[in-house]
Amino acid sequence: MSRGAKPPSQRQLRVGEELRHAIAMVIERGEFRDPDLQNRAITVTEVKVSPDLRNATVFLVPLGGGEVKPILEGMKRAKAFLRHEIARMVELRAVPDLWFQEDTTFDTASRIDSILNSPEVRRDIGHTAPAEDDFPSDEDDGQ
Repeated sequence: MSRGAKPPSQRQLRVGEELRHAIAMVIERGEFRDPDLQNRAITVTEVKVSPDLRNATVFLVPLGGGEVKPILEGMKRAKAFLRHEIARMVELRAVPDLWFQEDTTFDTASRIDSILNSPEVRRDIGHTAPAEDDFPSDEDDGQ
């Protein structure tokens, strides 16, 4: 979230979650004619909806890894079909325009985890982290 930006409203969060479930169901059914989407396992990790509910960014990741660019291109081509299916599944005044993006949070978390577990960081943490004995326990109430 950028500086000064408001957090999403409850309505944005609720609509985003409904859209995520609907999109995941359409993907699961496998009714896409696009060759980049057929027989592909795709995970919809999040849907962020704009405050006016007119735009939604769909974050995707290929299940089991792999190249995400063809999936994003296929989803872009299938946008009209997907919006039509969502309109049948979710009660909204208007289905938001869909934008597709790769979800990089898993890669970022993995990178952070590998950094934290690197020998250099573990060594530094070992020297600066207070030992468990440095904290008073409930038993040390001065009795």
